[in-house]
Amino acid sequence: MKNVLNRFLHRFRTLPIRSRLAMLVAAAVAFGVAAVSVTCWFIVQGKLYDQVDADLRQMAQPQRPGDVVGFLQTCPQTVDSTQNDTTDPGGFNGIRTQTTYLQLVKSSGKFCVSSGSAGVVKVTGADKDVIKDASNLTSLPSTLKGVFRNGVDSKGNAVRVMTTPLLVRPGPTLPQLYPDTALLVAVPLKSTQNTLNELALVLLVVSGIGVIGAGAAGLAVARAGLRPVDKLTEAVEHVARTEDLGIRIPVEDDSDDEVARLSRSFNSMTASLANSRELQQQLIADAGHELRTPLTSLRTNVELLTRSEETGRPIPPADRKALLASVKAQMTELAALIGDLQELSRSEGQRGERVQMVSLQDTVEAALRRARLRGPELTITADVQPWFVQSEPSALERAIVNILDNAVKFSPEGGTIEVQLTRGVLTVRDHGPGIPADELPHVFDRFWRSPSARALPGSGLGLSIVARTVQQAGGEVTLSRAPGGGTVATVRLPGAPTPPPEDSASQ
Repeated sequence: MKNVLNRFLHRFRTLPIRSRLAMLVAAAVAFGVAAVSVTCWFIVQGKLYDQVDADLRQMAQPQRPGDVVGFLQTCPQTVDSTQNDTTDPGGFNGIRTQTTYLQLVKSSGKFCVSSGSAGVVKVTGADKDVIKDASNLTSLPSTLKGVFRNGVDSKGNAVRVMTTPLLVRPGPTLPQLYPDTALLVAVPLKSTQNTLNELALVLLVVSGIGVIGAGAAGLAVARAGLRPVDKLTEAVEHVARTEDLGIRIPVEDDSDDEVARLSRSFNSMTASLANSRELQQQLIADAGHELRTPLTSLRTNVELLTRSEETGRPIPPADRKALLASVKAQMTELAALIGDLQELSRSEGQRGERVQMVSLQDTVEAALRRARLRGPELTITADVQPWFVQSEPSALERAIVNILDNAVKFSPEGGTIEVQLTRGVLTVRDHGPGIPADELPHVFDRFWRSPSARALPGSGLGLSIVARTVQQAGGEVTLSRAPGGGTVATVRLPGAPTPPPEDSASQ
């Protein structure tokens, strides 16, 4: 049995969702309809039997005490339950019909049948127990309740039987209770059973129609409700087959159910993937373009050195020194470019694992030491105050170094760079040529370089790394033209002037 149930559950789980929903709806409706139908059938059965019992109770009341006396006097004492012959003791309670059974029963099981009886009802132990219970009464009530049961007559027909102790109304010469005698009254149950059978058939047909209709309705509702899921499935299969991330699932603006939210999430996911792919392709294209120039120059210089060695024509020492310096500079530029590309390709999870509380003051001072080495002819002034932020230490220092490198690169010889850190706002101002107003919106784009700066070393990724690092730390960075010439880089980072407690920092 357990194996059969497990196989059924396995088959059920492999069915489509709409089929499972339709089956569950049909099963729920079938259970409800069956419960209602069975309850209705038993209620109607009880009502019909109550009506039959009321009729039997009325029949069991004799109209005249003399009827009982005549019945008893003419009833032979030798008739028992094995005989089917009826006697003719005269009428009782006016009953002379072919649809009513009337007979007297003794405690021994002997009985006699009225001439007006429709037949002979088989006597059972329940009928004898009625007489025994009546003989144990200490006081005699005005009426005695009968015992009702279903039985059969001598021909096997179903009958409803009432057996009650024989009690007549008091009279001057008649006892109230006839000892050792019970009155058995019965009526056929054929019409009642026919009614119940017809009712059962009607309930069965109506229940079947209801279950089938519920299954069909459940299937229709499942199809309508899962139509967006079908569209979503088709969209996913289309993306898997064609890698087309531009597909979108239409969603009503005012819909907020689970399927609508799933569709919106799918649209957001495909849009993010499409944007990520576009950025990746753009990054690869830009990286290839940026790598082409230094690689070409480097290959040319190496070929010149190789040809000189192969032909035996030495390059003049000054030219050879300049050539080797150019090779070194190009290799340094390639290394910087590769490092920038690695920084941009790192995932959010890799960065999130290294985030910690960082002293922005110490980071700026470390970046200033590196900037002074790269621009020894420049004057760099600094006014930095304590400030603590949540960030990745190495990435934050690299971003600040990139900002200072730009200031060093574009500052005139002997110029001044002013650095200030106050309450989480870092400003770096140079006195160089500045950035044209039409180029300011593009300064943070990847590989974007101002036409006037393309002759200078750099990959065009420095400010992109700055913007990304600052945004990941919850801040913002801007570049603007400074009054009187030059450029002002402003970085705002959330934090506090003092480090938080150890437990908060660890969290």
